Amino acid sequence: MNDRREFLKKTGLGVAAAGALFSTEISGQESVSRPLSEKEKLSRIASCCWPPRQIFKTFPGRRTSPEVEALKKKYGEITMLDFPQWTKDTYPGVYHLDLWSDVFGDVTDLSQYQEIKIERDGRTFTNYRWDPSRPSSRKWVDKLAANIQKTGTICQHISNNAPQNLADPNDELRNEGIRVAKMWMDVASVLGAKTMRANTGVRGTRIMPEATAHETGYPKNDKLSLYLSKCIDSFRQLAEYGEKVGVKITIENHWGLCANPMNIRIIMDEVNHPYCECTPDFCNWENEYHLFNGLAAVMPYTHTHVHAKYWDRWKTPEKDWNDVGRSVRILNAYRFKGTIALEYEHGPVDGIEGSKQLMKEVLAAL
Repeated sequence: MNDRREFLKKTGLGVAAAGALFSTEISGQESVSRPLSEKEKLSRIASCCWPPRQIFKTFPGRRTSPEVEALKKKYGEITMLDFPQWTKDTYPGVYHLDLWSDVFGDVTDLSQYQEIKIERDGRTFTNYRWDPSRPSSRKWVDKLAANIQKTGTICQHISNNAPQNLADPNDELRNEGIRVAKMWMDVASVLGAKTMRANTGVRGTRIMPEATAHETGYPKNDKLSLYLSKCIDSFRQLAEYGEKVGVKITIENHWGLCANPMNIRIIMDEVNHPYCECTPDFCNWENEYHLFNGLAAVMPYTHTHVHAKYWDRWKTPEKDWNDVGRSVRILNAYRFKGTIALEYEHGPVDGIEGSKQLMKEVLAAL
């Protein structure tokens, strides 16, 4: 196994990236040898299931809002099996796919699903989660793989919410999360995905503990250290498994531990494995100062895939902090050559229209 630190030395990223860490205004042109052609730029874009999530077919009998009905009337209804062709029709020239775990499977075939309970913020939710181990699910994956091949698209990444509790102190829960993640990595391998995200979850909350008073008279955060140690062990196991199946396990700033870029860097450095890297999101931070400094902080660990996002959560009367072009210039400054998924979260237009606008902004800054 190649050591991550040795890899960074060989590629020159160890010192160069550190030097650029707090210089997020470097021009993209300083990091590329020549301007990219339009075709080359489009080869860097990936469609994402999140913007059109509301037009995916839902379980029979489940209520939908008037907003969702209006979107389906405007755009039609799709399933994951339709998504490869939908991508080509919606974003001409784009052929990379970022697939979201929550819309996997055939919702008319309940044999593919497992009923689960999710705890969050003191509440328990019942949901159906697609189970990749079931025979009907494996047949469905074969159909998806065939559709991807037939359309000439490429599964680049799976954004996965299925593995739970990977940082939880309860090892029984955590080991179950590891087991689920490995099953999904097998699916990712069948689909040809290069990377798969798993969350750094702790049961019941997405908010990490603060330091408390300590007998030494200085604040200390023992609970956070415990979460980090469990998470490091989980992702080390998944990186080792990923090396066997050819899929990198990744961490996105997707709440919990990884809402703080320093925690991501700690996990990356401690796991120290070429099959564990970052897939940062432009907006999933807890404060506006992380939007650019946080992105820059995790770029030395980011090689394959990122999520470009617009989210009006960060728009204030004084300023729209969500500067997509600035975020792309940070990618350029770190010589990022991977794919950029279009993940329009929320704003003045619907997700599909917003993702098209987002694509224009990303292409302009590449």
